[in-house]
Amino acid sequence: MSKKELNNPQYYYNRELSWLKFDERVLGEAMDPEIGLFERLKFLSITASNLDEFFMIRVASLKDMVNADYRKTDIAGMTAKDQLMHIDSQTHRLVLSQYDVYHNLAAELKENGLEILNKKSELTPKQEKFIEKYFTSNVYPVLTPMAVDSSRPFPLIRNKSLNIGAIVHKKDDPEKEIEFATVQVPSVLQRVIEVPSSANTRTVILLEDMIEKYISKLFLHYDIVSTCQFRIMRNADLTIDEDEAADLLKEIERQIKKRQWGEVIRLEINDSCDEQLVAILKNELVIKEEDIYYINGPLDLTFLMKVYGLDGYDDLKVKPHVPSPVCEIRDKTSIFEAIREADIMMHHPYESFEPVVDFIKEASTDPNVLAIKQTLYRVSGNSPIIAALATAAENGKQVTVLVELKARFDEENNIVWARKLEHAGCHVIYGLVGLKTHSKITLVVRKEEDGIRRYVHLGTGNYNDATAKLYTDIGLFTCRESFGEDATAVFNMLSGYSEPEVWNKLSLAPLWLKDKFLDLIDREKKFAKKGKKAHIIAKINSLCDADIIKALYEASMAGVKIELIVRGICCLRVGIPGVSENISVRSIIGNFLEHSRIFYFENNGMPEVYCGSADWMPRNLERRVEILFPIEEGELKRKVYHILEMELKDNVKAHTLLPDGRYVKEKSKKEKLNSQELFVMEAAKAADKVFEKENNDFRKTRRFTVETHVN
Repeated sequence: MSKKELNNPQYYYNRELSWLKFDERVLGEAMDPEIGLFERLKFLSITASNLDEFFMIRVASLKDMVNADYRKTDIAGMTAKDQLMHIDSQTHRLVLSQYDVYHNLAAELKENGLEILNKKSELTPKQEKFIEKYFTSNVYPVLTPMAVDSSRPFPLIRNKSLNIGAIVHKKDDPEKEIEFATVQVPSVLQRVIEVPSSANTRTVILLEDMIEKYISKLFLHYDIVSTCQFRIMRNADLTIDEDEAADLLKEIERQIKKRQWGEVIRLEINDSCDEQLVAILKNELVIKEEDIYYINGPLDLTFLMKVYGLDGYDDLKVKPHVPSPVCEIRDKTSIFEAIREADIMMHHPYESFEPVVDFIKEASTDPNVLAIKQTLYRVSGNSPIIAALATAAENGKQVTVLVELKARFDEENNIVWARKLEHAGCHVIYGLVGLKTHSKITLVVRKEEDGIRRYVHLGTGNYNDATAKLYTDIGLFTCRESFGEDATAVFNMLSGYSEPEVWNKLSLAPLWLKDKFLDLIDREKKFAKKGKKAHIIAKINSLCDADIIKALYEASMAGVKIELIVRGICCLRVGIPGVSENISVRSIIGNFLEHSRIFYFENNGMPEVYCGSADWMPRNLERRVEILFPIEEGELKRKVYHILEMELKDNVKAHTLLPDGRYVKEKSKKEKLNSQELFVMEAAKAADKVFEKENNDFRKTRRFTVETHVN
């Protein structure tokens, strides 16, 4: 089959519809009775958060294409208009499923002693008294009712905010026309409020239901004709002309503010809402009927994360995970000493992220450290890494930090950090024109007895100590000169105009990485054609690059066994006769977010293993600065292969892609294997062994000391 024939749209899934299938898989976890009740609440909340971002970015982008009369088709042969039509039907079905799940979970919560009140719930006199007092004291002073009439135009409804719309009528004035008013539910107040209940149960009410119950107190001398809760989603995709922007930081700040005025692309509203209220909102927000979602339940199910966080109910939750210490570093006085002994690979969150934080902290105060260079894409709200970098600059070290201002929805956070670092004396780079810097790399330059030594950290995940407890990622520490030279070249390229003629170990996007992957896949294809050992395993978040998919199809046709672990979007189809029969795809949805990118190539019995920051997507390979790095040391290579091997054997959290596009969980009679639970146990066992050895060494030393003293 020729490459041209592989362009057949029937060989590909649409990216956006594949993403919705991922959210359906997450929703499936919320429906699984074998999972703890509160864990299911968490998964349902995640589906709501995912869908919000999907609308604000992906749906918004497609609407922009339709408005611009863009008619080019994607690899699945669909125009933007086609995609929106399919998305519309699938998202409406998905939302209906979400609320079916919500009501089932709410009923189950009530059976387990936790009731979520709604506006139709019957209240006891004690609850009624408490809620009214709470509203009067804590909520009423914060509210701002916004009337709409000839002198007061329709107010700005903020993106993702909860609101209560009301139709009101002047008391004792039957001739007066009815009027519309709206109240924003304050995000500064807690949304989940516990109210008095009986001894064996706990009861909570949502802030918006409390406000709606007492909304008449905001409109004295008016009768409330009807009320309803509503929420809108706006186009939040930033459009930045970086070539024309004199100051990228200021331009991004300006664009962030414009998000609040973006086109309304989705309206969520109570399904019991008065037709007149719906008509007013539809007209004022300029939204089509197909973009209205009538909701049978609370709007914005992300509040379930707050319910999850309630104290108690430990028997209905997974025990909080505590990452195990990294054995290779545990007994060392200096992290630099540990790295000099051998390369160190960490598997987060099973192993602690603390060594990465300690790496920067130690470098910031070590008098022998001359320079620290780092890329930052997303960091936590109170980042210890940022604090350590600032300390390093204040201590006179040369600190260079690339802060990617275009990290979606983290722009404001990153602007704050960038200014703090500049104030401390760091040299801050605001990314590159036209590219996002998504790579994760740190370089520490240290003066030692035998000369200058460069210490490098490379990772598949962000320098975010908070998400490092939730996301699965790989990190590598090394001080090998070949990596140090490449790391220096990376930062020289990012901060200036230097571009090395050759790379020792690293492969970078957007200039070299895609060709590297295509060459590696092609090499396996050639080995297979010669009857030699050929095998590809790739663990990624998304797969939608057409060139990569075609290369995988060609390798499959040559007989290469290809096993893909793709968490989210996958545009490749399995089981196409004569094309993809040698390809399998699985998606693992567990308590941790699968985030690491790992690549294994058999190479005729001389396996090569790589980790990196890039998925197999056009944006990663062609429009971002990404880094791929090899895992070369034998024991570390085996450790990485073990991760892939166990995830391929997972028969608890893995969903397998079928030729018809469905994902199904394996119903195996074999012994159950949950790869995430296995990795938790293995990391804990390894740490226990080291701890036991340390204790034995301590006991031996103490016995020797005592015996010597006695003798």
